[in-house]
Amino acid sequence: MQRYSVHSPLNLRHSMKTLALLSAVLVAGFYFNGYRTASTTIPTYTVTKAKKRASLPVAPVYIVIDKSDYEMQVFDAQGWYATYPVVFGNSSLADKKMEGDRLTPEGTFHIANKRPHEKWSRFLGLDYPTQESLQKFRERKQRGEVPANAKPGGGVGIHGTWPHDEFMIDRYNNWTNGCIALKNEDVQEVYNYIKVGTQVTIRK
Repeated sequence: MQRYSVHSPLNLRHSMKTLALLSAVLVAGFYFNGYRTASTTIPTYTVTKAKKRASLPVAPVYIVIDKSDYEMQVFDAQGWYATYPVVFGNSSLADKKMEGDRLTPEGTFHIANKRPHEKWSRFLGLDYPTQESLQKFRERKQRGEVPANAKPGGGVGIHGTWPHDEFMIDRYNNWTNGCIALKNEDVQEVYNYIKVGTQVTIRK
């Protein structure tokens, strides 16, 4: 039988190949373990919705949207009715100042219109800008917080997500132009029982 010295070129090449293979396995294991760890640490909204009862809400109904908690709560004549996870536009969560800033306005509004939406399932439009919103806008202009040629903007509403993009809600991923986004199944449910004229309070 032919024997090789530990210092022979053949045995040395074999050892180097073995070492390279082991290194590759260790690196791959570290990478995938790190990936799994990173994925599982992404904060997610664990409860899509929680209802107080199975029946429809009893009028009068109103909505409170809390930007800090990423939640939309529905109240009726009997108190709290439901909570839905939501996301917004600009991640600063500041009050809307002008058109194009992708910020969600704060204040008291009302549902002005509602319709199916070709991109985001359903759309419940708000009556932004209100007189209160316009007053804040004028004061900010006077203080120089917005450009002299700025506009207050409009078209703010409550809507769903792109198809199959509900994970954006679970991960608190703010992606809208200033609107409030729910999961599609949630916005469809809200759309069915919320009427035009419903009061909506948005706060931080």
